[in-house]
Formats: sequence, structure tokens, C-alpha cells
Amino acid sequence: MSTEQELNLQFGIDGHLGFRKDAGGLIVAEINNLQATASLCLQGAHLLAWQPRSQAEPVVWLSRDARLAAGKSIRGGVPVCWPWFGAHASEPGFPAHGFARTAPWQIVASGIEPNGATCLTLRLLEDGKTRAQWPYSSTLELTVIAGEKLRMELSTENTGESAFVISEALHTYFKISDIGAVHITGLAGCAYWDKVGISALKKQDSIIRFAGETDRVYINTADACVIEDGKLKRRIHIAKCGSLSTVVWTPWTAKADRMGDLGQPDGWRGMVCVESANTLDNAFKVAAGAKHILSVEYRVEIL
Repeated sequence: MSTEQELNLQFGIDGHLGFRKDAGGLIVAEINNLQATASLCLQGAHLLAWQPRSQAEPVVWLSRDARLAAGKSIRGGVPVCWPWFGAHASEPGFPAHGFARTAPWQIVASGIEPNGATCLTLRLLEDGKTRAQWPYSSTLELTVIAGEKLRMELSTENTGESAFVISEALHTYFKISDIGAVHITGLAGCAYWDKVGISALKKQDSIIRFAGETDRVYINTADACVIEDGKLKRRIHIAKCGSLSTVVWTPWTAKADRMGDLGQPDGWRGMVCVESANTLDNAFKVAAGAKHILSVEYRVEIL
């Protein structure tokens, strides 16, 4: 693994991108350009923060109890869920949401986009542990383009001779004013699996409001959606490509208390997860020699 000094020499960009070691020993990429600030932990290729210069508050939420530690997941930001979402179908001992979010990644490219945004590409590093859980030849890369907009592209290439099936998500936590004061538009009419209690297939009648634990997987939809936040006077627009599932999640009080790392006692009220995914009915088959890209773009409209 490269040191932060080696990464700064090879990939650092004055006025745009630098690398530092966190107190826990993990390397973090820091983006600081004229349009936005952002940070990303190389373990898990985990985006920790993004805040356009136009915003007084971050757009991507990170728990105040989040800790960066080797081999451990990070609460908040944008975890990369791959090559499965949720529990593994047949191996209960495998980690929930796959191994990509806690595995080491390497930087393979950095640059400045024509519009002034900063671009960073990372590749998952394979080892004996990952191959034991995923015995397929593949290359996983994540490209992050951070500016006034945030774009993320998760690329799965099948480098083997037979097809495989993945489920995946960019599990984004968004900073909001209060979960009881926001709503989400754009998913009316969509079918969803309600995962609270006994799993049931339902249909979204109108806008999404929150009054209790919510864990929904909207299926067969490539539609964009919007988080409407009157208190922060903004709309967060979420557009995606290569994704047919959207997951909407908030834990509410009892589950947040059990989880214990959401910024107790009420840190969970300041976030909502809207995840661009391919899961359940929309698990994706990648043919031999083919490449699949799940991409999302976030932008903020000021009210």
C-alpha cells in the first residue's frame, strides 16, 4: 500500500487534492477546490463528506460518532455495497452489504475536469479474503467527481469466462434539517418492498413522508428523486443511471438506540438514506467480458 507521501507525489493536485493519514491510521483524500470540499477514505473508497461552496451545511452526512478503523465500516457518508446488498444469500457469516466497503482500495487516477471539478478514480484491491467470498474474476472501480455537483460511477467489469450476478448500492446518507420536516418526491406510483416487520410488496401513492422507521426498496425504477428540505431551504436532486432500485431508509428512535453509532441521542434525525442500487428483483447479471456502470449525480437547488 502506498503511503500518504507517495500518494501526494503521484496523485496530489495543488489547490485541488491532497492525502493525509487519519488518527486511526487510514489514508484520507481531501478535495478542496473553488466549487466544493469533499473527503474520501481509501478503505472502502468511502466518501465521507461533500459540501458545495453554495451550501452552509454539508450535503453528505457523517455521524459524529463515526470512527475510521482498519477493517471496520464507517457510519455515514457513501458506503459502497458490493457484490451483494444486505445479507449474503447463503453465507450468514459473510459481512452485510459485501466486503467492498471495508476492503482496501488503491488510487489509479486523479485529475481536474474541464468545469473545474476534481476527479479521483479508485480500484478495489483483491486478496485471499475477498477471493474466498467472491470467486469470480472481476475489476471494481469507483470514480468520484466533486464540484458544485457530485458524480459517482461504480464500474463492475467481468474479466472471467462466465457470467455472475451482483447486487449493489451507493448507500448515501444525506444531511437534512430534521427527518420529520422533509419529504421525498419522484417515486409516486413505484412498487416497493417494505422491509419493516414482515416483508411486503406495496405501492407508493404519493410523496414520501417520515413518521417512523422506514426501510423500503423501490424496484423497477430508474427515476430521479428529490429530497425537499424547507428548513434548510434546499432541494437535493438525485439522478441515476444503470440502477433500477432505490432504497429509502431511516432507523427511527428504537433502532437508532440499538445501533449506537448514529450520534446519540438524536443524530439520526439529521439524516436520511436514499440509495441508488440494483437489488432484490433488480440484481444484475454481468456477462463474461462485459462491464456494468451504476452512476449517480447529486445537485442542490436553493429554495
